[in-house]
Amino acid sequence: MVNENIVIVGQQPWDTAIGSNCKDIALVFSKHNRVLYVNSPLDRITSMRSRNDPGIRKRLDVISGKSEGLIELAPNLWNLYPDCMVESINWLSNKWLFDKINQANNRRFADAIRKALKRLGFDQFYLFNDNEIIKCHYLADLLKPKRSVYYSRDYILATPYWKKHGAWLEPRVIAMNDVCVANSLYLADYCKQYNPNAHYVGQGCDFRYFSFGKTYPVPPELQGIDTPIIGYVGALQSIRLDVSLLERLASERTDWTLVLVGPEDEVFQKSKLHELSNVRFIGLKPLSTLAHYISRFDVCVNPQAVNDLTIGNYPRKVDEYLALGKPVVATRTRAMAEFGDIVYLADSAHDYPRLIELALQEDSVAVRRRRADIAGNHTWENSVEKIYKAMKLA
Repeated sequence: MVNENIVIVGQQPWDTAIGSNCKDIALVFSKHNRVLYVNSPLDRITSMRSRNDPGIRKRLDVISGKSEGLIELAPNLWNLYPDCMVESINWLSNKWLFDKINQANNRRFADAIRKALKRLGFDQFYLFNDNEIIKCHYLADLLKPKRSVYYSRDYILATPYWKKHGAWLEPRVIAMNDVCVANSLYLADYCKQYNPNAHYVGQGCDFRYFSFGKTYPVPPELQGIDTPIIGYVGALQSIRLDVSLLERLASERTDWTLVLVGPEDEVFQKSKLHELSNVRFIGLKPLSTLAHYISRFDVCVNPQAVNDLTIGNYPRKVDEYLALGKPVVATRTRAMAEFGDIVYLADSAHDYPRLIELALQEDSVAVRRRRADIAGNHTWENSVEKIYKAMKLA
């Protein structure tokens, strides 16, 4: 696709502190098309609870007219802070009332987007919804895009927040869009239950930050470690990761150092991992520095908990690990089966020590190159090309 207008809406705002599939997709879209990336509208409860947060203050300033909401990020790429406040409704149990207020919220949001569309001269456009089933539920009907696309990248109904109304909302929004695209085979099959025009489009890796053969500086937190480093990079969320597996691994193998890079949820903060001298919590780090840590890992792990949320999840971190040529031990899921010939797949927590030992023993320059070559096929350009094909089939 070339010289088209694309409007992106969804869960993650442009100023998110973590990696984002949708932001990466937007950057590729903008190479040959004009792209408006729309942040999720501010809801009333968040505006009160987080009023002192700089990001919330920015949104309040836009709503009050004190700050410009439409920002040019790069040629062909704009970011919109909507100048509207929406009501917080997920707590409502009454389905009819929830839906009525949500329709009103969507109309406010659509009005804010229309103002930006007029300023940018987007007469016709594609609408790309990044996994947002509430605040963007009616946008395809309200904005009348050339085609509407729903992007499924997580089985969000497995989380308490989305599960409350998601069981009836997501199937409806999937059916309401012209086409659905998913980053895993599991999610593509899920979407096909409600929309036959659903397609698997894979996943990408940002190779600007993960380059095989490049020498990265040793982070201060990892200096002086003289044991094999077993590492994980990503959000430390107990709903996604098997905390007990990590506790067991670190307790049994005190001759290894377990390094965890990412923000912790409450379960991780209270876990026994903090009592172990061979475990290092690094905290949240910028995307641009993650390779500094991964490059020092002897083996990378992805110890997923196997549940409804993770079973169809495509973990982008695995591509980042492989892009640097690192051996990877991961919990077996349908998404991970795609990597079965290059990643060590564990069926249980008991398999991790044995597979890590095997990964350490079998590592070589030739195998590292093969890992990097496989990851090199998983580009955002390739994924976006599949998205374009799906959009044309709508």
